[in-house]
Amino acid sequence: MRLILTTILALTLVSPGCKPPPDAAGPQDAPPIRAKKVDAVIARLPKPLRLAEPGTLTVAMTVGQLPLADFAADGTTVIGTEPDTARLIADSLGLELHVVPVAWADWPLGLESGKYDAVLSNVTVTEERKAKFDFSTYRNDLLGIYTRSDGPVKAVNAPRDIAGLSVAVGASTNQSQILDRWNAQNIAAGLKPAKPQYYDDTGIMRLALLSGRVDVSFDPNSTSAWAARDGKTRKVGSFSGGWPLAAQVAVATRKGSGLTEPITAALNAQIANGTYARLLKRWGLEAEAIDRSQTNPPGLPKS
Repeated sequence: MRLILTTILALTLVSPGCKPPPDAAGPQDAPPIRAKKVDAVIARLPKPLRLAEPGTLTVAMTVGQLPLADFAADGTTVIGTEPDTARLIADSLGLELHVVPVAWADWPLGLESGKYDAVLSNVTVTEERKAKFDFSTYRNDLLGIYTRSDGPVKAVNAPRDIAGLSVAVGASTNQSQILDRWNAQNIAAGLKPAKPQYYDDTGIMRLALLSGRVDVSFDPNSTSAWAARDGKTRKVGSFSGGWPLAAQVAVATRKGSGLTEPITAALNAQIANGTYARLLKRWGLEAEAIDRSQTNPPGLPKS
């Protein structure tokens, strides 16, 4: 069944009525946004400076989906907002950048062992992770609710607005847990629960949305916003990834490595000069911008 659905998706996406987001002259084709080194930031680097590779900031990230990180047409260059952010940090620190694609499950051990200097992979700050790693924030963690561009749903601003809707959501994800809490709240208020439909493939999830099998999708805002470039879907709501608490995405570094404060300072230098805003605008993630990077802010509590 999975193979059949994937085949249907592939055929549908190349049809005139459901073409993929346009690639011509898109941000993935533009040269990287670069930054000048910042002497005041470089002065904050620890001495001696111990890096996985001298003179180079080695950054691990999961690669496979834009606008976060994916391979360019050459099959080797990693593009997206994550490598672009890493490049701004490395440039500010006067270092070369080496991006290492890793599986999500592998980054904690690799970072602890010193194989990588940092991780940029849409990592949310949590109190549990702070026990092992230090963090420098660079984006707000947002979830997006999207519907068909011609669909009847106008806005989802509160849990009550999701009552009775069929919702495409990833199984065992943060957003599925939030949806469960919304359903419990709505049932207690005498409202109908939403009807979750679980998907482990974002392409199949979007096809379900476009075909009308579900009313809305509930997924990370970054990837949903990227898909919505084709005009076939539109955002009707956004919520913090830690609802009802605020959540932030951050650069992870080894605990006590001495790199966290310089990385935070580097991010703040690029926020102040406007380069950070240009980067997010290029990838359509202005809604996730922060006003200032923080070192080890309060994280989501242990579950």
